[in-house]
Amino acid sequence: MSTRMDPSALRWLIGAELSRYRRDVPMSLSELSAETGIGKPKLGHMETGRYQQFPDDIAKVLRTCGADQPTIERLTSLAGRSDAKTWWAPWANVVPDWFRTYVGLEGLADGAFVFESMVIPGLLQTEEYAQALTLGTGFVRPDHAERFVSFRQARARRLTDDEPLTLHAVIGEAALRLRVNGDETRRAQLRHLADLASLPHVTVQIIRPEDGPHAAGAIGKFVVLDFDRVRPIAYTELVDGAMYIQDPDGVRTYTMVADNLRQAALSPADSRALIRELADAA
Repeated sequence: MSTRMDPSALRWLIGAELSRYRRDVPMSLSELSAETGIGKPKLGHMETGRYQQFPDDIAKVLRTCGADQPTIERLTSLAGRSDAKTWWAPWANVVPDWFRTYVGLEGLADGAFVFESMVIPGLLQTEEYAQALTLGTGFVRPDHAERFVSFRQARARRLTDDEPLTLHAVIGEAALRLRVNGDETRRAQLRHLADLASLPHVTVQIIRPEDGPHAAGAIGKFVVLDFDRVRPIAYTELVDGAMYIQDPDGVRTYTMVADNLRQAALSPADSRALIRELADAA
């Protein structure tokens, strides 16, 4: 798991795992409280990640739910790391609450699959492109735009950390052609995208209309995050919020969509060639 720790996101992940194991039994919070001797309100807070979860309590809950010893050791070891500093704290007042959880999870992930149909994914954006996009959408106050862009750039360093995120992005061709602030900004963004796509831990594929229909047509933007010590989750954005998919069957559906996109899109090599061709023509 990445060294870019975020205690709130880590607690959220641990809580999601505890909730999954309880529901798999299945057992209500009241029943679990009676079995473990841990109060129902505290169990609820453990599952939401509202407060720090303690290793002894985590172990007791997992044993009661029938988890094996490797699982218990895996999650209790994570709990010992949940007192780290939140890396995005300097930008807390310009980042929406619903997005803080996502960037915290992204910072903890080992791998991510991202699908974007209309814009370049945030981790792959240049500063100028990010600024123009931020101002153009109107979701960020003008006086907060510069700080929000600096947050985006700090987030993008996740790709150049000592333990970088392994990223696989499938991007709609429309995103490459979107006019953002002018030809120079677009040209620089495309060249930056092609350069990042050449990194060993970054894969970029472009999907074009002529590549035919694909499984993400009815879904839109989504992300699947993979972790070393917890099960993967899927994430999709709404207009003013986000939805996290934790149920294994739901995550499996998004993983199948990701596999379909990989098959339908141009190969990584052909995608890089297309990106550079469009950059030269911009």
